[in-house]
Amino acid sequence: MKKSLFFIYSCLLILSVNLGIAQAPKIINIEHSDFVDRNEIEMPGAILLTGNVKVNHDGVVLTCNKAYLFQGENYLKAFGNVQIVQGDTLFLNSKYAEYSGNSKKAFATGNPVMSSPDATLQTDTINFDRNVQEVYYNSKGTIVNKENTLESKSGRYYVAEKKFKFLTAVTVTNPKCVIKSNHLDYYSNSGHSYLFGPSTITSKTDYIYTEKGFYDTKRNLAHFLRKSYIRYDDRLIEGDSLYYDRNKDFASATRNVKITDSINRGIVKGHYAEIYKQKDSMFVTKRAVAINFVENDSVYIHGKRLMVTGKEGDRIIRAFNNVRFFKTDMSGKCDSIHSSSRTALTKLIGNPILWNGESQITGDIMHLIGDNNTKKLDSLKVLNNTFIISKDTLGTGYNQVKGLNLYGKFKEGKLHDVDVIKNTEVVYYMRNDANELIGINKNVSSKINLILENNGIETITFFNQVDGDIFPETELPENARKLRGMNWRGEEKIKSKDDIFTKEENEENDKLVQEGKDDNAKENVPMKIRKETLDYDKKKPATKPVKTSKAKK
Repeated sequence: MKKSLFFIYSCLLILSVNLGIAQAPKIINIEHSDFVDRNEIEMPGAILLTGNVKVNHDGVVLTCNKAYLFQGENYLKAFGNVQIVQGDTLFLNSKYAEYSGNSKKAFATGNPVMSSPDATLQTDTINFDRNVQEVYYNSKGTIVNKENTLESKSGRYYVAEKKFKFLTAVTVTNPKCVIKSNHLDYYSNSGHSYLFGPSTITSKTDYIYTEKGFYDTKRNLAHFLRKSYIRYDDRLIEGDSLYYDRNKDFASATRNVKITDSINRGIVKGHYAEIYKQKDSMFVTKRAVAINFVENDSVYIHGKRLMVTGKEGDRIIRAFNNVRFFKTDMSGKCDSIHSSSRTALTKLIGNPILWNGESQITGDIMHLIGDNNTKKLDSLKVLNNTFIISKDTLGTGYNQVKGLNLYGKFKEGKLHDVDVIKNTEVVYYMRNDANELIGINKNVSSKINLILENNGIETITFFNQVDGDIFPETELPENARKLRGMNWRGEEKIKSKDDIFTKEENEENDKLVQEGKDDNAKENVPMKIRKETLDYDKKKPATKPVKTSKAKK
């Protein structure tokens, strides 16, 4: 029994000794020094090393002109041309440094410079903690990384990740732009920057703001996620998610997109957009709407897709598929729209219908023409199968004007003077000043002129080859009161800017708007590090050699 207890005790003792040896810190080894001396009076407990000093500690090599090695504390003070080297990943040069073998920590001062394969750091004092492989500084520092120069009040460098972290004012400058932030993670090998909190990116051609974003300084690619916008000279791009390629001057925006054109006094909205700055063009979809400010009013144009191209004075707006538009006193529908600022011509293409006041106007081809000098709507042209319909003000009948072509002039933004020519037909309910029905005018002529006031027909004049009469209401049958092809579509009339969208589009819009609000209400957290950043230094798999067969002799 005693032998057994003794054996167990001996094993425990050996184990505890071995654990103690394993846990003991490695000592700082002297590899070379021209002179070695001791002076217990001037430097008690220290070995004085002078000339070409070289020491090694657990893989780190320190060289200098002179050093004090305190073997009891496993601590070193180094003077003159100090260099601390860790493999091929970190070089720390300074005039003075201290290193602890027990804590595996160092600090350097006296014009210290830290170098890695990807970057160089200069500051007043540099600290290096080998346990966690971190370099940090708390005074103004400058980092040079190829084409990028970073300046900050403090920072931390993670050796294994090759990452700088800045939590105070930092500025990144390269030939393309200047980045400013109070929280930035910068990967020196890839040049990837992760911005958090209020941050700006400024160049000669644009200004970017974000509170959560990614910027690849090598490839000039960016992605911004929170309260972000891009400002050009005359254009502001906003969206919940922005992608930007500075080399191509290309940007795309997703969800709650808004593009403001300050020069052309217009806004384009949607939930997806692509903007090509060099071509001065944009493409917008997902509840896309263009809003233009004209004559103290706003014109809303909606289509499945919107395209805006051209510079100021030569801008073209195109809208495609089930287009609808609205202005306070005018609205309409068609398959597509082509609007040119240079010619001041807006073409309503494919089954156009226009509501002006209480009048419904249709035809095969419809053009709205503006005045480039006054920037006001000037005239309307309708070609082939022109039809104007309005409800009788008091009865159940319809005033109708039919002809081949229509030419109208606007006054103060409202259609005022209208000519309908060739094969014109009319059904018109005539009333006196007391609004009593006098009779129904039904006739044909070669031309008709209408003067419109207060959303109704003020006067009507017939020209050449007039054939018809005014019939008492009782003498004109119901089927004779409608001209051939008459199709009242009053239930389709667009009465507000919200009517230009379908129910499904509004429901989807409400959902996306709420998602944006919910995301902004959440606590802002740093962006997740991209796989392309983490895998940047991974080697590509070696290509297998191609087998070649030898020719038979």
